[in-house]
Amino acid sequence: MTEILTADPTGIAHAAELLRAGVLVAFGTETVYGLGADATDTRAVAAIFAAKDRPHFNPLICHYADAEAAFAQVAANPTARLLAGALWPGPLSLVLPRRADCPVALLAGAGLDTLAVRVPAHATALALLRAVGRPVAAPSANRSGQISPTTARHVLDGLAGRIAAVLDSGPCPVGVESTVLDLCGARPLLLRPGGVTVEAIEALVGPVGRGIPHTVAEAARTLRSPGLLVSHYAPDAPVRLDADAVRADEALLAFGPKLQGAGAEFQLSASSDLAEAAANLFIGLRALDAQVARLKLSAIAVMPVPEHGLGLAINDRLRRAAAPRAGAG
Repeated sequence: MTEILTADPTGIAHAAELLRAGVLVAFGTETVYGLGADATDTRAVAAIFAAKDRPHFNPLICHYADAEAAFAQVAANPTARLLAGALWPGPLSLVLPRRADCPVALLAGAGLDTLAVRVPAHATALALLRAVGRPVAAPSANRSGQISPTTARHVLDGLAGRIAAVLDSGPCPVGVESTVLDLCGARPLLLRPGGVTVEAIEALVGPVGRGIPHTVAEAARTLRSPGLLVSHYAPDAPVRLDADAVRADEALLAFGPKLQGAGAEFQLSASSDLAEAAANLFIGLRALDAQVARLKLSAIAVMPVPEHGLGLAINDRLRRAAAPRAGAG
């Protein structure tokens, strides 16, 4: 059963306790209800994708109680600090480079070297974030493809029985998702319109780029948003999918009983547990990429993963990792 918690000190404290324990709690913000998980807990982040039936490991927005908490984990440039000073707390998410010591799970950022961060303008959400004391990853609290929820009842309509609790703070006052702005390139790039207008942003920082870049090469340099590239974070090593045998000059990304003979290996889940595999996916790809370089191996061979449940998201990410690189061929 999914608990319905009242947005009072007792309910907020219980919601924070659940999040720190690694389970999912939906909570209201000024935009829409978010499906929250401890962003530093890879298994908890994987549970978000399972609960939503999300077919892709898209980057998730991490929520913080204040700007300095966010900027302790991402590298804020002067533009980011200007926007945060004027528009945070508020419905604006900023995409910035992860710091080397950033504790957020790689899965929360879809394996990228960037992270989307924001400080919500909602008293209950901020109280919850302060009580948790950790970044909270929170996409919209709905099943994938369904309408974003703006009340606790909307959340229960799609996720009852799939999550631990809903912290009911009433209807969301803005009712659309946050604006997402990429600050990693030469100039700000609008990745998603939302609760902060482009006009408000441009009044502060001047013209921003809009829309998806026209070329793959340009996209590879600039985009940090969900679903916009065929190849997101791709290892330097070539990736070979659906391997039923492995050579001595290959590294093996194993799932279930492993193949024999690889030059290096990483086990996603010896018991063929898809949640465990999802939690380990980006860690494994990075570990094997380093092994390929160190041992001078030829490629990463990936054993088959079932196409159901979290397997859909795992396979989507693996196909992106194996896709031709920008400028290849």
